[in-house]
Amino acid sequence: MRILKKGFLLGAGLFVFISTFSQADNDNEKSPEENNLSYIDPTIGNVAQLLQPTRPTVQLPNQMMRMYPQRKDFIDDQISCFPLIIVSHRLGEAFSLKPSIQPVSTDSWKQRMDYDQDLEITRPWYYSTYLIDDDLTVEYTPGKKTGIYRFTFPENAPQKSILFNTFNPGETAFSFISADELTGQETYHNDIKIYLYGKFSSKGSTGTVNNGALTDAKTIKGPASKAWISFPGNNNRSIEFRYAISYISPEQGPWNFDSELAGAGFESMKAAGEQAWAKVIGQIKTEGGTEAQKRSFYSALYRSYERMVDITENGRYYSGFDKKIHTTTRPFYVDDWTWDTYLAHHPLRTILNPAMEEDMLNSYVTMFTQGGWLPTFPVLFGDHACMNGFHSSILFLDAYRKGLRNYNAGTAFQGMLRNGNEATMLPWRNGPKTELDDFYYARGYFPALQKDEAEPNKTVDPFEKRQAVAVTLGASYDDWAVGQMAKELGDNDDYKKFTARSVNYKNLWNDKAKMFYPKDSKGNWVNIDPKIDGGLGGRDYYDENNGWTYLWQVQHDIEGLINLLGGRDLFEKKLDQLFREDLGSSKYAFNAKFPDATGLVGQYSMGNEPSFHIPYLYNYTGAPWKTQKHIRLLLNLWFRDNVFGIPGDEDGGGMTSFVVFSSMGFYPLTPGRPVYTIGSPIFKKITIDLSNGKKFTILAKGCSVKNKYIQSAKFNNLPINTPWFTHEQLIAGGTLELEMGSKPNKTWGTGERGF
Repeated sequence: MRILKKGFLLGAGLFVFISTFSQADNDNEKSPEENNLSYIDPTIGNVAQLLQPTRPTVQLPNQMMRMYPQRKDFIDDQISCFPLIIVSHRLGEAFSLKPSIQPVSTDSWKQRMDYDQDLEITRPWYYSTYLIDDDLTVEYTPGKKTGIYRFTFPENAPQKSILFNTFNPGETAFSFISADELTGQETYHNDIKIYLYGKFSSKGSTGTVNNGALTDAKTIKGPASKAWISFPGNNNRSIEFRYAISYISPEQGPWNFDSELAGAGFESMKAAGEQAWAKVIGQIKTEGGTEAQKRSFYSALYRSYERMVDITENGRYYSGFDKKIHTTTRPFYVDDWTWDTYLAHHPLRTILNPAMEEDMLNSYVTMFTQGGWLPTFPVLFGDHACMNGFHSSILFLDAYRKGLRNYNAGTAFQGMLRNGNEATMLPWRNGPKTELDDFYYARGYFPALQKDEAEPNKTVDPFEKRQAVAVTLGASYDDWAVGQMAKELGDNDDYKKFTARSVNYKNLWNDKAKMFYPKDSKGNWVNIDPKIDGGLGGRDYYDENNGWTYLWQVQHDIEGLINLLGGRDLFEKKLDQLFREDLGSSKYAFNAKFPDATGLVGQYSMGNEPSFHIPYLYNYTGAPWKTQKHIRLLLNLWFRDNVFGIPGDEDGGGMTSFVVFSSMGFYPLTPGRPVYTIGSPIFKKITIDLSNGKKFTILAKGCSVKNKYIQSAKFNNLPINTPWFTHEQLIAGGTLELEMGSKPNKTWGTGERGF
């Protein structure tokens, strides 16, 4: 998914972690949870296939204080600065610092810092790096709304300074209120004030930059404010900066500081962070599998806790949905992209922490009451106009059917209805419906333009275009979710209305091409090559992917798609063709046109979210063994334990949640239906500790790299011949038992689905 555009090393980077892993694996005094932590490598995927890399994010699980060094990617051997907070995943930071031993000048803030990748330590709760030119070590550990930086300067350093800067245009300020205290303000996204309060472990001489000149003034206000503090002598090489961030007020910052940091030191905060991560990572225990598979799996699980984040401060929070401060008795979460996260990320949390998922859904409901629309990309500044679809509707249906009810479902449904009846479906646009939406309601498809036809509608984003096929297919799924929620709540009229709209995807079925094709407003087909046409990312008709990917985007009605393709046998053959079909152009030409469609196997793109469910579609045919084959190939091929180990934009848990599910051997193919489909687990035993005190266990007897095919299966000791089980069976603490072999059993899994 493209926002600002979304991407350990088998060599250098892996060396550090091999040492760490080996030490942990041989430490019999450590608990299984702590040993699981040793497999996490935040540098996996830190070099992108084409677009955005992952970042070595340091934070507590689902907490707002996030940090990673500012650099292009892992290959970049210079760091620009260290942020005090990552405000939103790939949507900005606030406040920065950098240490220096050189005399402070106006150029000091421009200089980048050389570091050595082999000397960098990245753990979810702790970061350390060595700055070569200054012979200086930087360490960091996070709290919930606080953080601590520790700088170890060299002996006989000519000067020990810390330089402060901001990231965003607009009103900024720094003020040294004493020789060891600093306050700050930065304006994020035009009008959101972010406040800083911090204390240094030593007193120093301070200064600011005014109109490009160094001054000894203690306070500076205006755009691009800068400040610094220098520490005398060599008696104390170690300097700490302990700080808090607030989105509420200057006064709230010191309260956040005292509530978390009073009596806490760097090492105790680091240890508490490690324990917080041990708790969540230890919730899934594995046996068997290779060391590389464990590193990929637990690193993927770590990524799933990056967001959403809790921005509540002492029972209050700032809401970008009405620009006000509110009081609350529950956490308020932001930073979510449902286009990416409804598929696997939210369903994973529904299993692991249903109470937190309910709090997040409650946050969505609150956002609707504050802003008037049920958001799809809720971030700190409000609902980010991004991508297409109203997939938050699917979140609520999925959670409701899985028994999550600790939010106002009726109000949520009103938000779903308003989006479905009144909001524009135009990509990257928020607000009321347009004439194109009215056309959709009347004709049952979103109209495309003929090739080379000028865009007459000024509300269409000039880069993102109409995405006419993608919008129609996504709206069909969203409308299905609204209709099904109406049914759950006893609203028969809306159930009928939206169920009828849920098959609108059929209006774009080109039976001759056996693909979903665009139509213009007159009902004429647009004659295209679905492999390559549609402009950059196929956005005239599709979105970031081509027609081969969008052929399968009807998760809510797979039986309907099977019928369109002529039955199960032809459906299966079309799937086979997907994984084998030539690009129709050179890789260079294809990648230039579809930079988001990476991780290719034939026309299948592992590197983008719309493809996640596709390998599991074989479970609708007479060949579930092909799901097992393809899932194992894709995991092994594209999700390696190195800096190239993510095939596309990871999207803050969106893609790695697919890895977590698929590595465990099951997947939520259709969010909104409380069932899971079975793939091929990579571990011999997986145990999930459920919040109700029970355990869900998967036993894959004989499982290995080669033994990936299911020979037979039992659920709670009863034989099953279907690759499906329900959420109810899972949370009851069931046991799925699989016999694995090196060759496919082509008859297993071909029984009736039962739903």
